[in-house]
Amino acid sequence: MSRSQKGSVAVMQAFKSQRWKQADLCILQHPDGTVLKQLQPPPRGPRELEFYTMVYAADCADAVLLELRKHLPKYYGVWSPPSAPNDVYLKLEDVTHKFNKPCIMDVKIGRKSYDPFASAEKIQQQVSKYPLMEEIGFLVLGMRVYHLHSDSYETQNQHYGRGLTKETLKEGVSKFFHNGFCLRKDAVAASIQKVEKILQWFENQKQLNFYASSLLFVYEGSSQPATTKSNDRTLAGRFLSKGALSDADVLECNNNFHLFSSPANGTSVGKSLSKAYSRHRKLYAKKHQSQTSLKVETLEQDNGWKSMSQEHLNGNVLSQLEKVFYHLPAGRQEIAEAEVRMIDFAHVFPSNTVDEGYVYGLKHLIAVLRSILDS
Repeated sequence: MSRSQKGSVAVMQAFKSQRWKQADLCILQHPDGTVLKQLQPPPRGPRELEFYTMVYAADCADAVLLELRKHLPKYYGVWSPPSAPNDVYLKLEDVTHKFNKPCIMDVKIGRKSYDPFASAEKIQQQVSKYPLMEEIGFLVLGMRVYHLHSDSYETQNQHYGRGLTKETLKEGVSKFFHNGFCLRKDAVAASIQKVEKILQWFENQKQLNFYASSLLFVYEGSSQPATTKSNDRTLAGRFLSKGALSDADVLECNNNFHLFSSPANGTSVGKSLSKAYSRHRKLYAKKHQSQTSLKVETLEQDNGWKSMSQEHLNGNVLSQLEKVFYHLPAGRQEIAEAEVRMIDFAHVFPSNTVDEGYVYGLKHLIAVLRSILDS
């Protein structure tokens, strides 16, 4: 059996054991690591295929489209299983491939989730799903968040997002950036930078209007440096589903951050956890020989110091400090490893005006993320 035939067999086996459907959408992973997104029925499927073909054409010289590529998953053409040649799949980059414990959120962008050619019935159906869409400009369709303390994932589906009001929106979105210990402000900051670049592209183009399209947010949820990749990695593309998100395991970790000592002396301890503890212990022994507790900074509480018993630090100090120091002062932390990519292009149409609906949604989303960062 040839290598390509083996790959096809592996994909077909995935159909049997790892198939996720929402409406008529099926997404799975090819053995080469790419994501396979089933082409939707006409006109949506052909329209999305046409979009990817146009943007990724080998002879494309359009500066607007070439810039757009930076914000999309890479496109590798179409694929069909040998036993079902009429089943067509878009072959796309798995945006989560470099992450070990990827935290993933799908956010639909724009004031309208229906296109200009939608019927009155379709418009009413879409509006009824989330009446606040026009005012808020975006909708959380689902999220999957890694919790450091329990080594597990929390998932939310589209019903969670539809339940968010103007009053609860900030809290609802911030849930995606909370790892069970604290708010990952480094991930918030990294996400803002990515979304701002997408906004800049939209403000400078008048060729395309996007409806019912989403942003896929991904950031690293783990704190341990990645070494070897596990063989139990499952389909990352499933998180694009608009239904309930899977709890399947993914790989193990990678994140960088700064550590700092007490704001009282303003001394930077550096990036290394072991060096941080060693230096902190020496400072403590010199200044507080009669005391028996170490105090570690955590702004999640009140910008003060949280006591940690010496005996609880023994033997597990690195992991304990690592968890506590996840929450860092704004402006003094490294930017987290994160991605924000545009996905879902079944409703993209030519235009000669700025896509005001999408721009509105991006600006409001950025405002919400900034308010979370400033909390």
